[in-house]
Amino acid sequence: MAAEMVGGQSDDVHQPPAHIPPAPMGDYVFPDLRLKRKMVDPEKTPLLLVACGSFSPITYLHLRMFEMAADYVKFSTDYELIGGYLSPVSDAYRKAGLASAEHRVAMCQLAVDQTSDWLMVDTWEPNQKEYQPTAVVLDHFDHEINTVRGGIEAGDGTWKPVRIALLAGADLIHTMSTPGVWSQKDLDHILGKYGSFIVERSGTDIDEALASLQPWKENIHVIQQLIQNDVSSTKIRLFLRREMSVRYLIPVPVIHYIEQHHLYEDDGTSNEKGKEKQDACKSG
Repeated sequence: MAAEMVGGQSDDVHQPPAHIPPAPMGDYVFPDLRLKRKMVDPEKTPLLLVACGSFSPITYLHLRMFEMAADYVKFSTDYELIGGYLSPVSDAYRKAGLASAEHRVAMCQLAVDQTSDWLMVDTWEPNQKEYQPTAVVLDHFDHEINTVRGGIEAGDGTWKPVRIALLAGADLIHTMSTPGVWSQKDLDHILGKYGSFIVERSGTDIDEALASLQPWKENIHVIQQLIQNDVSSTKIRLFLRREMSVRYLIPVPVIHYIEQHHLYEDDGTSNEKGKEKQDACKSG
C-alpha cells in the first residue's frame, strides 16, 4: 500500500530520521570512489577542483559552486573535469561558530551523498592537529593524484598529470589583492602552480581585485553567477540561533543532523578563538 499523503507529501517525510553519528576521525584513506578513471577526450587537460572552507555548516551554495564550475569548464575551457573535493578546515583554525571537525565532515558527507554523484569529502586537512595553509592542502591533493596515482589515463594509452585548482568565491580574490593578507610566496604557489576558479558574488568588485593579481591572470578563471545566491554559513548559523527555518538553504539531511546534535544553538563566542588565520579560503 502506498504511504498516506499528508499535505501533498508522503507521511514518510514526517518520520523522524535515524540518528547519524559524527564522522570517525583518525585513520586516513584518500577517497577516490567517484574520481574519473579515464579521460573522454585525450586532447584536453584533466582538471581536479578543490574547495577549502569551514563548511560550518555546508550550504547549497557550496555545492552549487561546483556545478557552476563544471558548466564553465565544459563550455569555456580546454579542461576536462575528473572530480571535485571539499576539504573542511581542521579544528586548529579556531573560528567562532566552528563546529568540531567530526560534525562538519559528517555534514559534508551527508550533503554530497544525497545530492551529487561526483563530489567527495577529503578528511586529510580536518585530521591535522595544526592549521594547514591552502597551499599545503593543494600540495596534498597534487601528491595523492599525480604522485601516488600517477595522474589519469588519457584514453589513448598514455597517462596525463592532473591540474589541481582551487575553487572559491569572489571574496577570496578580494583578500588576495589586499596588501598584507597573503604572502607573495603563497600567492605564487596557489595561483602560479595551481590556479583558481572563482565564482562571482554580489558586493565584490572582481575587476578591481584582479588588477593587482596580473602576474597570475592566466590562471584565474572567473565564473559568472547567473542566478544570484548569497546564502552563507554565517547567515545559516544566525537563522538557527533565532530558531528560524533553514529548509531549502541547506540539504535536509544536514538540517536533521544539526537538530540531532544540537549544533549552532549559541553564538559560539565561548569557543577558544586563538589567533585568526588570514587565509580567506577558509570561509563559511
